[in-house]
Amino acid sequence: MEEKEKPRLSRLTAIITQLQSKRLITARYLAERHNVSIRTIYRDISTLEKSGIPIITEEGKGYSLMEGYQLPPVLFTEDEASALITAEQLVLKNKDQSFSENYSNAIVKIKSVLKSSQKGKVDLLGDRIYIGENREEEKSSNYLMKIQSAITNFQLLEIKYLSLENKLTKRQIEPFALYNNKGNWLLIAFCRLRVEFRVFRIDLIQQLTLQNETFEPHDLTLEQYFERYHKK
Repeated sequence: MEEKEKPRLSRLTAIITQLQSKRLITARYLAERHNVSIRTIYRDISTLEKSGIPIITEEGKGYSLMEGYQLPPVLFTEDEASALITAEQLVLKNKDQSFSENYSNAIVKIKSVLKSSQKGKVDLLGDRIYIGENREEEKSSNYLMKIQSAITNFQLLEIKYLSLENKLTKRQIEPFALYNNKGNWLLIAFCRLRVEFRVFRIDLIQQLTLQNETFEPHDLTLEQYFERYHKK
């Protein structure tokens, strides 16, 4: 194989992986990610299609893999495997029980596809990394996974919320986004009681129920939210 062919082969493999990781991916994103022209990405996509990869092109939107198409398991480099194990230690210090449990389950599946030579190294690394925050591994909430599901499905939530002033209220909210600040998970949601966006600390939610009702997505990005509301 000629030397000049190696970068393209590596890029084609990476594009397949990226198509697996997203529902829809644009040529511009791929071009910027691989530092090539959009025209080059067009040629790469054509090459993959000719090799039998069922890529669906949505005009004006991007590319996706055909629903149900399965590719062989992804192989991780040693550095990538190490990064995942380091992230696991960070997640275990997270205060939401549902998040920690689901990530740990996912890591077990990821470890199952590692090379034999990598498994011993990641086990050793897991024993040699210590994260100082949340040393007692306190779990103050168990709702993060349900909230993430509600965000992606535009599903209404009903919560009982105990404010820092010790006032209990019942609210119906339209979940919008999540962010973490100093170890606490915060939910940005449109509150139907207050008729505006509010921020709720997940550890102060006393009860959370997924409703059958869905809502129309808000025509707002997270960046726009911060610009409009965070100043308040």
